[in-house]
Amino acid sequence: MKLNRFFIPACLILLVHTGAAAQSVGKPKLVINIVISQMRYEYLERFRDNFSENGFRTYLDSGVNFTNARCNYMQTNTVAGLATLSTGTNPAGHGVASESWYNYTTNDSINLIADDKVKGLDCEEGENRFSPLNLTAATLGDRLHESDPKSKVVAVAEDPYSAVISGGSTGSAFWLDPGKGQWVSSSYYFENLPFWVKKYNEKRFASSLLDREWVPDKSFAAYKNTDTTVLNFSARPSGFKNFFRSILKIFKKEPEKYDLASLLYTPFGNMLVTDFAREAIILEELGKDDHTDLLTVCYDSPRLICEYFGPQSIEVEDMYYKLDREIGELTGFVQAQFKPGEVVLVLTSDHGSSNTYREQSRIPGGQFNVDQFKLIMNGFLSAQYEPGNWILGYSSRQLYLNREMIYKYGFNLAEVQARAAAFALQFRGVSGALTSTDLQSGAFGRGYGEKIQNSFYPKRSGDVVINLMPGWIEQREHAVSLSGSLYEYDTHIPLLFLGSGVPAAAVERDVELSDVAPTLARIMQIPLPDAVTGKVLEEVVK
Repeated sequence: MKLNRFFIPACLILLVHTGAAAQSVGKPKLVINIVISQMRYEYLERFRDNFSENGFRTYLDSGVNFTNARCNYMQTNTVAGLATLSTGTNPAGHGVASESWYNYTTNDSINLIADDKVKGLDCEEGENRFSPLNLTAATLGDRLHESDPKSKVVAVAEDPYSAVISGGSTGSAFWLDPGKGQWVSSSYYFENLPFWVKKYNEKRFASSLLDREWVPDKSFAAYKNTDTTVLNFSARPSGFKNFFRSILKIFKKEPEKYDLASLLYTPFGNMLVTDFAREAIILEELGKDDHTDLLTVCYDSPRLICEYFGPQSIEVEDMYYKLDREIGELTGFVQAQFKPGEVVLVLTSDHGSSNTYREQSRIPGGQFNVDQFKLIMNGFLSAQYEPGNWILGYSSRQLYLNREMIYKYGFNLAEVQARAAAFALQFRGVSGALTSTDLQSGAFGRGYGEKIQNSFYPKRSGDVVINLMPGWIEQREHAVSLSGSLYEYDTHIPLLFLGSGVPAAAVERDVELSDVAPTLARIMQIPLPDAVTGKVLEEVVK
């Protein structure tokens, strides 16, 4: 009896100790953010049965799936989403709400990443002069590098905006030059393009893809979607390349210069990213020492394909089945390079997308003509005050007024803004309008006002911010689906964690894109980025 009395508590202590040890996970050697641009959460469920075992389903079955992750702001575009992901705060905190804005003092248009003080590396003169000059908040990568200068921060993306924002101020960034079909960077990051990148470009992988055809993976009946534009399901598919060469006039211009633009509108754009990301992991020796490294891999082709064909198209669905294999190859490659517990992978998106715009559709929706809006608004203000150029510009649902004229004539800025906002409500497709004065002086605790305020950055935002009705998008040539709204289709995104100590679970509570950076900071055991407002996702770090 004495043996049993002491044996049971001892066993309990041993079990508790063993369980605690099993849950104790050290810092990962490598953290990878995989960002699929313009991916709705619903794709994971809608296409799940046709996904392979090794791609998206690996994250769904073996990782933490946050089923209700959203962007809690209105301007759901790529630059805002990536900045939110990397800084852990909304656009109101990091200041990146659009690719460009206007300086009210000089009336100049300012581009987010354009920098005349740097030069593009291994590209045509004057091209790819990009840097993080106009980023205002430190990123997760910046904080990692500050905590450990030997840690590496690398960003890979087709689009220079995606690469520069993800790389932050202290990391390195690589993006595609659509002229030559090569991976490039700028003198902000390197004196010369790294030798391994030069050698990689010599393979001319992009040019080898120009002669391939986009052939559907499945029979027509196997797809969930039904709209199709260029994919041919006849016995002899005509392919995708001829469509773009005849309609968009995209073709090989010179023997030594290739136009990559056509590839970015096909699944081959995703292939380019996966292949280069693998090369970066190997030749940058990411995760090969005790200093945690951070890699961000952005797939921009899904956004371009969705904008052109729409989320109800077979082209988008087929692209996701091919991307599923790319994700599987990249994930499998990473897992083969490291021991269990050494890598954490995050799979998410910068934003979703609107439904496919169809002129004859019975579902409410439409296209908002920005040029017409500016022209009529200028005429209205000229009639109300003095004839002149009252509109400085428009960007991402923001109207910029010519404040120089307002001050010149001694008009009240708040009054002019209020009249412009009231008149904006008369336009078809506009459901709401708020002025910068309203957004600075008031606090919106819920509704569309809160989401607009979460996107508002006083030094860069417009005088009047408009919200379009559900289903409405800004009119753009060759685009039937866009993002940029505060509605479910634009804000509900995938967010999944896989790897080091991460349990398999589906979490239904509401979380935000801004929660990723503080969660990864906790996992990497570094201080939070400076502007963080998001919360640590306890389901991942327990």
